[in-house]
Amino acid sequence: MSQSSPLKAIALVGATGTGKSALALQIAKQYDTCLISCDSMQVYRGLDIGTSKASQAEQAEVRHELIDCTDVFNIWNAQIWADAAKRIIQQENIQGKVPMIVGGTGMYLKALTHGFADIPPEKKGLRAYYEALQKEHGTPYLHMLLKQVDAALARRLELGDTQRIIRGLCVYESTGKPLSLWHQQQDKITQEARATLCCPVFVLEVPTDKLRMRIATRFEQMMNMGWLDEVKWLKSLGLPETHPVMRAVGYRQLLDYLQGGLTLDQAIQDGITATRRFAKRQRTWFRNQTPDAQHGGHDILRQYIHHQLGIWQKGG
Repeated sequence: MSQSSPLKAIALVGATGTGKSALALQIAKQYDTCLISCDSMQVYRGLDIGTSKASQAEQAEVRHELIDCTDVFNIWNAQIWADAAKRIIQQENIQGKVPMIVGGTGMYLKALTHGFADIPPEKKGLRAYYEALQKEHGTPYLHMLLKQVDAALARRLELGDTQRIIRGLCVYESTGKPLSLWHQQQDKITQEARATLCCPVFVLEVPTDKLRMRIATRFEQMMNMGWLDEVKWLKSLGLPETHPVMRAVGYRQLLDYLQGGLTLDQAIQDGITATRRFAKRQRTWFRNQTPDAQHGGHDILRQYIHHQLGIWQKGG
């Protein structure tokens, strides 16, 4: 592989419970390559059952990367993951292999395939200030303020687009730089990312009714595997409520039970409901954010992925 050639990887993504991991495992075994977990919770050591982390037997069959990367006292983000994933892809490609990225954290995948403009966080209290201003004077007034500091963005936004107008004002006040310029920077970063990485995206789809049943069944199975003990361990660490793992779907509902806010049956039902809603959000995200992706069921995606890998094996 020449230095000028883009890196190559396959991304198999989709909602939780669709069976992505099992399909990816089969394909990775056939092509003797590794799996790169694209899951924002699987990077943490100790969160095994509730994140459906690959078993020791599965890890013995196929090497799994980007799981158990850090202790829960630390916090990973999309950029850390993307940088690590790119290094692994490069290492695999040097050996003539194409790794498979598998998971459901869309923002992690986007950080890899598109890159991120590193917009600093909004100043504390700024959003609340503009929300109060909107209540007093209305959104058109905020649009007028935006026009004074970011005319390009204001031209693209409707007078009633409150959230995006406030976002534009907050970014300008926080960074001293119009959001429209940050967007231009993002476009350049995306072009560079696409030039250095070729990563076809395949989105696994399962009929809604079937997925709902799978989610409920899997939740019960994880409870039988000792998930509650895992959550008890997590609670014992005394992490702040703002930590991402404390707000993870399923964990949050079981923590509510341990803290006396719910009965166990209520926590399980709430956890199943929350997981179904999460899956719906994931499906929507992948439909909207991966316009070039190939969507389909297990059989059709297996064929598409085999076809793509076959082309690359022949040097295409």
